[in-house]
Amino acid sequence: MNYRQALKQHRVSRGLSIYKLSKLTGISKNTSSSWENSKSIPRLPTLFKLADFYGIPLDELVGRDKTFN
Repeated sequence: MNYRQALKQHRVSRGLSIYKLSKLTGISKNTSSSWENSKSIPRLPTLFKLADFYGIPLDELVGRDKTFN
């Protein structure tokens, strides 16, 4: 899973619209939408903020698979 799919999955699984996420986190709707549509890449401080908001590790937030080949 790539970062955009993971970000959307976490938002949707919590029943949040992009608008509601924006209100709760202060991250603009346009910014979140750009991430989910691969138009931009989130900056690390914002990812930390989202991981804390969701209460999950950063790796999980961005869909990082820790399996080494």
